[in-house]
Amino acid sequence: QVQLVESGGGLVQPGGSLRLSCAASGSIFSINAMGWYRQAPGKERELVARIASGGGTNYADSVKGRFTISRDNAKNTIYLRMNSLKPEDTAVYYCNATVITDPEMMYLEVWGQGTLVTVSS
Repeated sequence: QVQLVESGGGLVQPGGSLRLSCAASGSIFSINAMGWYRQAPGKERELVARIASGGGTNYADSVKGRFTISRDNAKNTIYLRMNSLKPEDTAVYYCNATVITDPEMMYLEVWGQGTLVTVSS
């Protein structure tokens, strides 16, 4: 079993900042890419940011320049620093990881339970 546990969501005013964390645990041999997705009410889930095992990143156009994804491989943890938050950033943010399991050596995609970010005055 592999689990992702997210933290750091909450209520913030427009222009404010938050940092999300996501820690992976369980029967993990290695972790490939990890990332953050979000789903706003009435909308489909969308990619926010993703980071590869080697550190390469990609971002949704809507968050470029405002959000930064980072990774601590020793802790199997990723972070999403969100600055200059806007009301349209309000959504449930989900952590995602693609892992190789131990000892099965199977490729597995895992999702966290989600953390709510609300940007409102």
